[in-house]
Amino acid sequence: MQLIWLRSDLRLHDNTALSAATQRGPTVAVYLLSPRQWQAHDDAPCKVDFWLRNLEQLSGDLARLNIPLLIREAPSWEQAPQVLLQLCRELAIETLHVNEEYGIHESRRDTAVASLLKSQGVNFHSYLDQLLFRPGSVLTKSGGYFQVFSQFRKVCYNRLHSALPPQLAAPRMQATLKIKADAVPRQVEDFSTPDPHLQALWPAGENVAQQRLAHFAEAQLDHYQAERDFPAKPGTSQLSPYLAAGVLSPRQCLHAALQNNRGEFASGSPGAVTWINELLWREFYKHILVGYPQVSRHQAFRPETEAVAWRNAPDELAAWQQARTGLPIIDAAMRQLLETGWMHNRLRMIVAMFLTKNLLIDWRLGERFFMRHLIDGDLAANNGGWQWSSSTGTDSAPYFRIFNPLSQSQRFDSQGTFIRHWLPELAGLNEKDIHNPAAMGGLFGVAGYPPPMVDLSMSRERALAAFKNLPSRVVAERYRE
Repeated sequence: MQLIWLRSDLRLHDNTALSAATQRGPTVAVYLLSPRQWQAHDDAPCKVDFWLRNLEQLSGDLARLNIPLLIREAPSWEQAPQVLLQLCRELAIETLHVNEEYGIHESRRDTAVASLLKSQGVNFHSYLDQLLFRPGSVLTKSGGYFQVFSQFRKVCYNRLHSALPPQLAAPRMQATLKIKADAVPRQVEDFSTPDPHLQALWPAGENVAQQRLAHFAEAQLDHYQAERDFPAKPGTSQLSPYLAAGVLSPRQCLHAALQNNRGEFASGSPGAVTWINELLWREFYKHILVGYPQVSRHQAFRPETEAVAWRNAPDELAAWQQARTGLPIIDAAMRQLLETGWMHNRLRMIVAMFLTKNLLIDWRLGERFFMRHLIDGDLAANNGGWQWSSSTGTDSAPYFRIFNPLSQSQRFDSQGTFIRHWLPELAGLNEKDIHNPAAMGGLFGVAGYPPPMVDLSMSRERALAAFKNLPSRVVAERYRE
């Protein structure tokens, strides 16, 4: 009997471990509920709900193939080895199959599980699945992990041209087993159920994910480069929740893009090329997790930036979290996050740079807040994005490049369409004033909307001084383009 332990791979198609298990013999699936671990990792309630909704859909898909899905509890991952060993003994399991995960806690968990099972005569097989390339296989000429994305991408392109990772078919139906599947819970302890409106924005199931991928590839991919930075337009794929939960694989996304771009990576449709680059950015940050494990420990990728004198400003942090900054593009973006569990990528950079540069608040506080609210929360991508914005990470923005929220707003939401949607109290303002209501003058500004919490020019100078005054004098040279 074979056992597949499902984690961030909630799909039938192109599932490497599931395919391998079913080819070896009769297969059973298991999913571990680990609420204490999820809390420790700041997983958002909407993300846990999304996992469970997708798991319920997958349970039905597996049942049609006579593969029972069992649910077990391991409140923290320290208990996973014993829970899985007990199940293996109950079912006389020959081999446990898993798809690799790359956070430091995930790696330690899997090492502990493999060690215990092997000591008890149960095989443990792990597979490359959520990446195109196994970490450690894309290295510099000196044998190290890449720190610059453009160099990493070049090697990836060469590999993809010579050996494109194939997609795997869904397993075939197997003979009926005398094992009853468990019901998937609708909720787990300490994780609230999100608003039905949020759930409706992100319907669960592999079929939905495939439909969304197909629609994006066929109808929107060509316009991706031109429209992806405008939050009022449907210019992005919005597939990140499905990728984070493994309802879609990166191989499926890559093949969909290539199919609509005549098989080209670096030519043809600019939209397709740009989107493939975004898939490789996702890949890059996963490799960083493995090559530079300090980023999994809440440490800066660039150690010299640990000396930045971040401000302890709880009231300002709360205003940012609650969309009360007085800067419309920031507040509209934060309301989008709070109400939908998702934020447009351009806006993620704007609000992150505002927190870390204009407010000079530690990027780790922003990273944690995002993880606690994002339905697509992913350690590698979220950490990479926050460290990029705060100039502490790999391939990061030079410390002297600081987005101005007003000019960003005027450039990427010129008509104020996005702002009006999320800040209805400003809907009556014209397309000039809506970006900066404080400039209208008057004693009280716009009723119900606060004045800007910070002077953008002065706060920019404060941030520049904080980085220039770091003990290491090589900081400026490292960031200079």
